[in-house]
Amino acid sequence: MSETLLVNEIFLSIQGESTYAGWPCIFTRLSGCDSSCTWCDTRYASGKEGKNMTITEIINQIESYGTPLVEITGGEPLLQENVYALMRQLCDRGHTLLLETGGFVPVDRVDPRAHKIIDLKAPSSGESEKNCLKNIEYVIASSVLQKKTFEFKLIIASRQDYEWAKNLLSSWDLTDHCTVLMGTVFGRLDPAELAKWILEDHLHVKLQLQLHKYIWNPDTRGV
Repeated sequence: MSETLLVNEIFLSIQGESTYAGWPCIFTRLSGCDSSCTWCDTRYASGKEGKNMTITEIINQIESYGTPLVEITGGEPLLQENVYALMRQLCDRGHTLLLETGGFVPVDRVDPRAHKIIDLKAPSSGESEKNCLKNIEYVIASSVLQKKTFEFKLIIASRQDYEWAKNLLSSWDLTDHCTVLMGTVFGRLDPAELAKWILEDHLHVKLQLQLHKYIWNPDTRGV
């Protein structure tokens, strides 16, 4: 069992978030999360639901889809130790690898070839105190080339969240170092309202929509 991971699901879909939005992507969703964000949309992956698979089995299933873009997500994927070996092997095999993490775990052990999408949880999540600010420090200290392999994602549910996010970005000058995405909690805040605030404040952030929730029913799994 030493080379296994608890996998919730593996599926081919359209990348709905990040700077890679719109591209066909193979999602490998790992099970388990030790946080309880109030607006989590993958709560079904927070426990132990899933199948133990070896790294070889996971890679074989991923490669059966014939698509180069792969995302490791969760749950919180970095809670499973063997994820680091999985990511390294996927990079070795030439895949374009995305890691989507909740932002509570340091990413300094992640293969530098992986593209890291790191959440920064706003107050409405109920978990903003758990944000791992070492990840911001790590990005700021990285080389110019390595900075291109990071992006931070802020999900906004209210004006309070937006003001918090704006202050956070300003205090770290974060948009000077890497791409920052800002989106809304689906159904909680009109994206037009967020767009208005971003334009009024001249924020250098990229507005994102959860594209998959506009293509399919927002409660659909496996997309």
